[in-house]
Amino acid sequence: MISIEYPARESWKEFLKRPALNVEGLYDRVQAVLDNVKANGDKALLDYEEQFDGIRLSSLAVSEEELADAERQVSEELKEAIRKAAANIEKFHASQMPKPARIETTPGVTCWQKAVAIQKVGLYIPGGTAPLFSTVLMLAIPAKIAGCSEIVLCTPPNKQGKVNPAILYAAKVAGVNRFFKLGGSQAIAAMAYGTESVPKVFKIFGPGNPYVTAAKQIVSLRDAAIDMPAGPSEVEVIADETANPVFVAADLLSQAEHGRDSQVILATTSRELLDKVQAEVERQTALLPRMEIAGSALEHSRLVLLKNTDEIIELTNQYAPEHLIIQTKDYMEIAERVVNAGSVFLGSYSPESAGDYASGTNHTLPTSGYATAYSGVNLDSFMRKITFQELTQQGLRTLGPVIETMAAGEFLDAHKNAVTVRLKEL
Repeated sequence: MISIEYPARESWKEFLKRPALNVEGLYDRVQAVLDNVKANGDKALLDYEEQFDGIRLSSLAVSEEELADAERQVSEELKEAIRKAAANIEKFHASQMPKPARIETTPGVTCWQKAVAIQKVGLYIPGGTAPLFSTVLMLAIPAKIAGCSEIVLCTPPNKQGKVNPAILYAAKVAGVNRFFKLGGSQAIAAMAYGTESVPKVFKIFGPGNPYVTAAKQIVSLRDAAIDMPAGPSEVEVIADETANPVFVAADLLSQAEHGRDSQVILATTSRELLDKVQAEVERQTALLPRMEIAGSALEHSRLVLLKNTDEIIELTNQYAPEHLIIQTKDYMEIAERVVNAGSVFLGSYSPESAGDYASGTNHTLPTSGYATAYSGVNLDSFMRKITFQELTQQGLRTLGPVIETMAAGEFLDAHKNAVTVRLKEL
């Protein structure tokens, strides 16, 4: 990790740069896949699965037999862990159910909102070296609570045409309706356009490689909504002299092992802690099975020594981390001043891993500084709000002249007339 001591504010933007994720350069290649799937449906999908995932499938759908077989393959210990995590995720997200309220804005004028589930949603779950069955829980459980009537899951098969059994078991626990063996940009195309086998959905969720990200960006322009812009995973740790350097290093590495383009940041006012963390990161990295991946991520990660807490908070809000861990003696006071972050972990015993798996909060979060404008996935992500208004005769008499005056001021005479004809009748 690169150590930076007392940097001038004007240099912060430069050294806080994330690793570049240039998906724009993939647009032409991904667009060709999208166009082919849109035109040729299942045939294109089967061809791409053979080309990209190395297996010629006879069917894209996961069968009931495969679901049952997957359940048998998952250990009882992992099943119990998945069920406990699912219960916490369900409890937290159920608490977010909106409570409708009718408001009389003017006598005789009543307005209200109704929350309605998005009927069809698609979930993309990566396979590969880290099969993210936890992400299945994070996406499917709030979709189920929201009332989405169709929850479609796509995940790539292995070279034997099988899906990771833990992914399928988690999907069954979480309430997924349809399962398909599809990876990459072709999976996004299938959910955005629909094919003979895969239903079209209205919104697509889930992480993926740059090809998946590019596909989501393209289809979001006109074909399907997406959860949020996505980039490499990241964490910032704020720590003082009271923090345990072993804990801090472990937290930094828990994100660094996600991918070579991940980024981790330590912000502290303690030179002694910084030095201890640096040494501990080196020690723990050497013990990791994913040592090479973590090591690559550490090359563009930072240990930053700052003058005071005010600088740390200013830097944090500028960086807008996906994950923020605060290990200081006054962590609640610091947390109150944080305005840009995806998810915050407070105190020495709240590792980011808790939110990734089982505390109940969602781990699908804004990266690349998008925490300045985006929330992480929550119950609202799977719902729409429809507004209603009802005007009585009294309400129109009271509000009508206001509407007429404003419509006339915008030279929209038909708008004004829609009120005027009613007032004349009254």
